[in-house]
Amino acid sequence: MDLKIESKEVDGIGIIILEGEVDVYTAPKLKSRLIDLVDEGKYNIIIDLQKVEFMDSSGLGVLVGGLKRVKSHQGSISLVCTQENILKIFRITGLVKVFPIFSSEDEAINSLKGS
Repeated sequence: MDLKIESKEVDGIGIIILEGEVDVYTAPKLKSRLIDLVDEGKYNIIIDLQKVEFMDSSGLGVLVGGLKRVKSHQGSISLVCTQENILKIFRITGLVKVFPIFSSEDEAINSLKGS
């Protein structure tokens, strides 16, 4: 399974929409997209995981690395996810305390606008 990555911008917020599997083979593609967004000056980023079927530790590593990168610019990474199998990974690793997780893109956008 490959990873499809779409990007868009809403009110200055970079949004990455993922579909497929985030694993050791596809994680570098996500990392590259995150770096590109930060290089473009997008420090508040939403990553939509609604269509992600599988994520391994390399995917989590890319998210944590991306968070460190945006934090150095006072930015943030928010996640959109309602899939139990993916949420479970974030709970087990304790990353639910690190990433705000929302059930819709609109919720995530509104949260960033309010901050």
